[in-house]
Amino acid sequence: MTFVTGVLAVFPKYYAKVNTRSKKGVFVNSVQYDPQAQQLNADIEKQSPQLLSMLSERGKGIYFPKLGILSQSADAKGKAINATIGTALEEDGSPMALPSLAKLNPLAKDKIFPYAPSPGTPALRSQWQQMLYQKNPGLQGKTFSEPVVSCALTHGLSMAGYLFCDEGDTVLTPDLYWENYELAFSRAYGAKIETFKTFSESGLFNLAELKQKFTSQAPKKWILSLNFPNNPTGYTLLEKEVKPLVEALLAAAKQGHRLVILVDDAYFGLVFEKDVYKQSLFVDLCDLHPNILAVKIDGATKEDYAWGFRVGFITFGIQGANPSVYKAMEAKAAGAIRGNISNGPNPSQSMLLATYQSESYAQEKEQKYAILKARYDKLKSILDSHPEYQQEFTALPFNSGYFMCVKPLRVDAESLRQRLLQEYSTGVIAFSGIIRVAFSSTPSSQLEQLFDNLYQACKGL
Repeated sequence: MTFVTGVLAVFPKYYAKVNTRSKKGVFVNSVQYDPQAQQLNADIEKQSPQLLSMLSERGKGIYFPKLGILSQSADAKGKAINATIGTALEEDGSPMALPSLAKLNPLAKDKIFPYAPSPGTPALRSQWQQMLYQKNPGLQGKTFSEPVVSCALTHGLSMAGYLFCDEGDTVLTPDLYWENYELAFSRAYGAKIETFKTFSESGLFNLAELKQKFTSQAPKKWILSLNFPNNPTGYTLLEKEVKPLVEALLAAAKQGHRLVILVDDAYFGLVFEKDVYKQSLFVDLCDLHPNILAVKIDGATKEDYAWGFRVGFITFGIQGANPSVYKAMEAKAAGAIRGNISNGPNPSQSMLLATYQSESYAQEKEQKYAILKARYDKLKSILDSHPEYQQEFTALPFNSGYFMCVKPLRVDAESLRQRLLQEYSTGVIAFSGIIRVAFSSTPSSQLEQLFDNLYQACKGL
């Protein structure tokens, strides 16, 4: 394979407009996909042709290289002399490291300084998969891919965009969504973000408007993002809402729509009410229909309070897929990661693996959860005990996560934010006429003052 051919195979957008494309998405004329990409596509198409049609042109063209530097380095592993690795080693063969840097981490140098594999450290990937089963009992007996390690959730979302978003594709999301979706999908890959109202008049998830999106259009490919607990609202589906949602998505798939559903589980596990759905929607979607691909994007960032570690996971599930399909999807994700950042950070992966295998891990998680739950309970109590607040703002539905939102009734949200900063030394986030409050970062002792400041600032305006 020549250098030019390899580059064009990895970045097909640069020649998509000057070459004729067959109905199956394989470029003809002068340039075709790399044979390694073609083999992955064939493995997917044989068992799951719908999945192949969901991939973007980048997704069809990407592969994890097994014939170049990586494979030759693997061939030399264990040999007496190995001059293949692009790292520096000490005379005794251990990783070269600055002593002042090495002493900052108690783990062995080989767990910190060498590159991690592009798909992630194998032991961590296996550990996370087992934890998925533990945290989601409904996954027992179901098959899905092994998680691939991303550089946290933003990178996981970006890699999903790489694999599935062509220019002009529709990314469907509730209208209250994380603003980084714009950069990850629209600006980076040219997808069009289309929204529906997040909440119905009854204060539940607006399923009727979501269903209308599908019924009003001819069958096509959609990328649908479902983020629960939701950023910014802090809302998770109630148990009674899950079955109707799943039935609606199944009906759309049977109608002929192809759905790539991004299950954005950034805040997974942080639910604070008994009637809230405790499992990931990935449980219900990963084997629902051949026209539905569930892509679970999660990680340690919020779940394990490790924001700076930048470790996330991408997991695929679709009805009818066999191990060869999942291996192909893992290879494509790993190829996209290799071409994007090479690999995620080894120190973070090693430290998280050690944490997950620690006997105290579960207890420590419960302790941190209890702190956030106590803040949530106090916040609810504050709102209940101050009916006068409803004259100035209303709280949007919330039951989980890091955040809650209020809608000012008589004042502009941005003007309110500025007044809070200047006169009350209080910072909040304003967007789309709404104020987002992060109780995750607000000590319990400050919550009452925070909401009194909100109320007084509204009255002052």
